[in-house]
Amino acid sequence: MRLTSLSACGVVGNKRLRPEPDCYRITEQERMIMKMEELLRVAVEKQAADIFLIPGMPLSYRVGGRIINHDENKIFPQEMDTLIEEFYMLAGNRDMSRAKKHGDDDFSMAIPGLSRFRANVFRQRGSLAAIIRVITFDLPDFHTLSIPQNVIDIARMTKGFVLVTGPAGSGKSTTLACIIDEINRTRNAHVITLEDPIEYLHRHNKSVVTQREIMTDTDSYVSGLRAALRQAPDVILVGEMRDDETIKTAMTAAETGHLVISTLHTVGAANTIDRIIDNFPPNQQQQIRTQLSMVMQAVISQQLIPGLDGKEHPAFEIMFFNNAIRNLIRESKIHQIDNIIATSQEEGMVTMDNSLLSLYRQGLISKEDTIVHSNNSELMEKKLMRL
Repeated sequence: MRLTSLSACGVVGNKRLRPEPDCYRITEQERMIMKMEELLRVAVEKQAADIFLIPGMPLSYRVGGRIINHDENKIFPQEMDTLIEEFYMLAGNRDMSRAKKHGDDDFSMAIPGLSRFRANVFRQRGSLAAIIRVITFDLPDFHTLSIPQNVIDIARMTKGFVLVTGPAGSGKSTTLACIIDEINRTRNAHVITLEDPIEYLHRHNKSVVTQREIMTDTDSYVSGLRAALRQAPDVILVGEMRDDETIKTAMTAAETGHLVISTLHTVGAANTIDRIIDNFPPNQQQQIRTQLSMVMQAVISQQLIPGLDGKEHPAFEIMFFNNAIRNLIRESKIHQIDNIIATSQEEGMVTMDNSLLSLYRQGLISKEDTIVHSNNSELMEKKLMRL
């Protein structure tokens, strides 16, 4: 924000040369930018994960997995529109036409000295609203986030297909960023990321990291993936598997000797395999099963569980593909995969329920949350009764 200088206001030294009572006033636009910046600053200070700007309710933050109100003052549609317009100004005067024409817009931006932010602006009941994710400038430390070492060790893989899955807001992007950072620090490779939008920024280290944003640098995941195969990649990160064409192109890239890492909004390793296969028409599903059994290397499924300490704690289901799992996929016996995971701990595999039990035993999460987030709530309840 640029304030009018004292000399421009007619002040030299301690003398006013001409009376200009409005010269120190800031415009309403500047005032709103200051307000928006202050809201973002408070979110960073509170260590909030998300900021909720919804008309008709107070400004809210998600802290430690729980949504809390900033105060009791409701923000009504006209003021909300102005706040969101100022957020666009903070984002380098980004064009709002996409949000106004199509009803939603995804983008990321940064405020120097504060943080990076990923925003989804959308219309609801005719008014603009926004959910803003707070992203630190520094890449996250996987030790601090309690991401298991065998998840980070995926960075050592040189080919195949890896999926990180979980519901929205479960930390998938953070896990991916940690894996890419490990590759960047330890391997001499060309890493291409396709993201919508770009969240964490990777500086070139031992690797060359090329980051492309959908709709800004390339038209779609599919077009970006096809182009990536001509860009001498070693590792390709695809922000999200949105349709069967993206999945098929990613599997082709994995078949040609690249490591492809991506995400799906599924919970559970077996559910993930079913979800991929169900994306295709019945006459193609056996071919997809065969392809998956050949190229898949790992499925990491994660959830963020509200903790008793006011923080969120990640629970992971980890499945590495061995011969038994590959055979089950080819033979369409996906329902038996959970048994293989449960009996393959020596290979680094972990079931979601065992991960939740571990968090409960450490006193990090409640009994109720352990049961609610488990794959089999009745069986989990019985296990907890025996503890």
